[in-house]
Amino acid sequence: MKRRSQVVGLLGWGVVTFAAAAVGAWASTSSASFYATLALPAWAPPASVFGPVWSLLYAMMAVAAWLVWRERGWRGAQPALTLYLLQLAVNALWSWLFFGWKLGALAFVDILVLITLVCATIVAFARIHRGAAVMLLPYLAWISFASALNFAVWRANPGLL
Repeated sequence: MKRRSQVVGLLGWGVVTFAAAAVGAWASTSSASFYATLALPAWAPPASVFGPVWSLLYAMMAVAAWLVWRERGWRGAQPALTLYLLQLAVNALWSWLFFGWKLGALAFVDILVLITLVCATIVAFARIHRGAAVMLLPYLAWISFASALNFAVWRANPGLL
């Protein structure tokens, strides 16, 4: 694959990944103020942590998808890349469920589905490019932590979520 095609591919996966992030962020425009009103467990991070962590995770996700695409192209990696795109959509939906629509129970179900899809994506990526799969492990760790936080916050805030 030519260098120009690789750069365009990296930019493309970056645009797709950060577009999903933007869709989720749109639902989260007032998330910091809403988060401040919630009863939180002692282990909940401050709202200021989420933006930098998510920015790094989305960048790693985009590079991982690009590595898989670069290895096999869309046709050769279609099942793995389709899983990737599906988990991106489920990821963006979580922000709408939790912050936009304040549906804590559905957000929790969504994040469990997300964990399952990310695990499947990691397995599919590992079959194509082991490094790409490894790059998704911090994302899996973060959403696993986020699922516990989602559950705890939802249960502690029955009137708000």
